[in-house]
Amino acid sequence: MWPLLLPTALLLLVSSDIGAGLQKAVVILDPEWVRVLEEDNVTLRCQGTYSPGDNSTKWFHNGSLISHQSANYFIGTARVNDSGEYKCQTALSMTSDPVKLEVHIGWLLLQTTQQPEFREGDTIRLNCHSWRNKRVHKVTYLQNGRGKKFFHENSEFRIPEATQKDSGSYFCRGMIGRNNKSSETLRITVGDPTTSPSVPPWHQITFCLLIGLLFAIDTVLYFSMQRGLRSSTAVYEEPKLHWSKEPQDK
Repeated sequence: MWPLLLPTALLLLVSSDIGAGLQKAVVILDPEWVRVLEEDNVTLRCQGTYSPGDNSTKWFHNGSLISHQSANYFIGTARVNDSGEYKCQTALSMTSDPVKLEVHIGWLLLQTTQQPEFREGDTIRLNCHSWRNKRVHKVTYLQNGRGKKFFHENSEFRIPEATQKDSGSYFCRGMIGRNNKSSETLRITVGDPTTSPSVPPWHQITFCLLIGLLFAIDTVLYFSMQRGLRSSTAVYEEPKLHWSKEPQDK
């Protein structure tokens, strides 16, 4: 039976390994805006599973390993070259999905909590952020050049359940002191969630392929063993003996 136990044990080993790898680390921004201005402070937090003897964290910026091993990665007085994709990994977690951080230059910046591709039903959060957090008042949020929302004092603008009509070019403007300032334009897209079918994660595809491969190996070994058993237990036919009389019996 040991030939059958080998692929079964291998299957359990692979299953447990893939099962453990299903958990990915997660990068969380604090503050949570993916668009910031120069000189802002940003903290990236890595949430993952650590082993008892290894609490270090690997950080990657645009695919390159950063010489920083703490769970929190602090960017003080951000610069444009801090823009890019950030990932993290812990001892018992897969590498996280990338989080893209954009560092801009200007007086005002229209901020979002994710890259500006949304699905119908999502909540869109917009914030009119000023350089060095200077006071902004008489703030207007505009869509395609038309006023969408006005605040006497600066406040976050939310669209609770976005539809495709909420797609368009957005920017904000407001008063900083006596000066009227405007942000750059941000293109926001709201798509239909039914138009693009979800693709199974690669680890699920790999797991299914491995199961199929191991099943095929198991089947081949099973029939090979059965043929061996039939050969060893085949009926032994005793050869027929022909008796002849001795000379004295004649």
